[in-house]
Amino acid sequence: MATPPAALSASRWGSYTTFLRTNQQFRRFWLAGVISQFGNWFNYIAIFVLLDRLSGSGQAISWFLIAKFIPSTIIGPAAGIVADRLPRKAIMIGCDLARVAVVLCFLFVQSPEHIWIIYILALTQETLWTFSNPARQASVPNLCKSEELNIANALSGASWSVLLAFGAAMGGFVTAVAGWETAIKIDAITFLVSALLLNSTTIPQQGQKRNKPSGPDGKVTWLDYTGLHDLKMGIKYVLSSKKVGALLLVKSGWALSGGILVMLVVFGEQVFNTSTSGGGSGILYSCRGIGAAIGPILVWRILGEDSPSMMRGIALSFFISAVAYIIFSLTPSLLWAAPFVLLGHIGGATQWVFSTTLLHRVVDDQYRGRVFAAEMGLVTLVLSLSTYCTGAALDLGINPRYVALGLALLFLGPGSFWQIYLYKKRRNRNL
Repeated sequence: MATPPAALSASRWGSYTTFLRTNQQFRRFWLAGVISQFGNWFNYIAIFVLLDRLSGSGQAISWFLIAKFIPSTIIGPAAGIVADRLPRKAIMIGCDLARVAVVLCFLFVQSPEHIWIIYILALTQETLWTFSNPARQASVPNLCKSEELNIANALSGASWSVLLAFGAAMGGFVTAVAGWETAIKIDAITFLVSALLLNSTTIPQQGQKRNKPSGPDGKVTWLDYTGLHDLKMGIKYVLSSKKVGALLLVKSGWALSGGILVMLVVFGEQVFNTSTSGGGSGILYSCRGIGAAIGPILVWRILGEDSPSMMRGIALSFFISAVAYIIFSLTPSLLWAAPFVLLGHIGGATQWVFSTTLLHRVVDDQYRGRVFAAEMGLVTLVLSLSTYCTGAALDLGINPRYVALGLALLFLGPGSFWQIYLYKKRRNRNL
């Protein structure tokens, strides 16, 4: 792995091309993720079209999304243990190859009687992602030097944002022109390409430090075989470090207001009464993607790139999102709303990328899989609850502007927590 120039900085755009050029192993690793993410959008759009054709029911699409949410919350702890026990490269390649087969099975769904198969396949596909994601997150620090982590995580966040803005549009175009079956086949191919790229990547992993057996006299017990002892040790590790525990909750803090993503569609299609179906929400989601892409880079440029600056950036990001969406809830038109959506997700992406980078820096390699699996499980659970409550509030007839305002105010809770946390850290250093 080549060493980047000392002047490499996450706040300068040119550093990203330099980093990709000099770190060949991360470049392959990153491209594998980009390609599989791109294919995921083809899968989403194709399945939405298929479900609409077979059932014509919005509820059918809701069940599909529920099937996507369940695994991270329920299976996440087990996935984290696996990521810390087994070679992470093998886990990611195995999950990619398995997803090729699972995705192609969607092609067998041809009639309304087969809709249940879609939910089983969606559940299986997301289960494989649940095992792959903590292995992937835990591998990043093994591919980068500590000073490269800022750039690596910003690059991953920016690529996700660009795919959010353009991937769904491309998936919709291919589905409309060539049919949903073609979109499914393209998704399967992307997983195969991802597996080939990962296979050609050298992913170092520190020696597998196993927790001491749980039995008396160092004997292995059923707790060790089932992974429950590893789970217990992971929880103990998180509780022993206030910093890790606080960082673990950052994304879940943002997810408390995750229903705001529903409100982008509601405002774009209903509140602003745009003339083109899908046009208003498409613009707002594109602004979300742009804001998420540039957010961390701008905040790094303003506050600095060291760990204390990123901690301050996390606290600030919640207030940025709160102010942006408070104003968004009051805007009279799509033209006024768009820049505040962009600003809101400058804050959202900042806390996401900064917390990921700091976790990469402070979490021991032997616990990294469990920590990132736990983090994603919490995010998925909180986001699901926020989304459900948002939908319920709208169904009760509450004005969408009031719902958006309430979600915006929720950002103030975790933001205040972080301000108090940082104040106590500064005070303790001064004692």
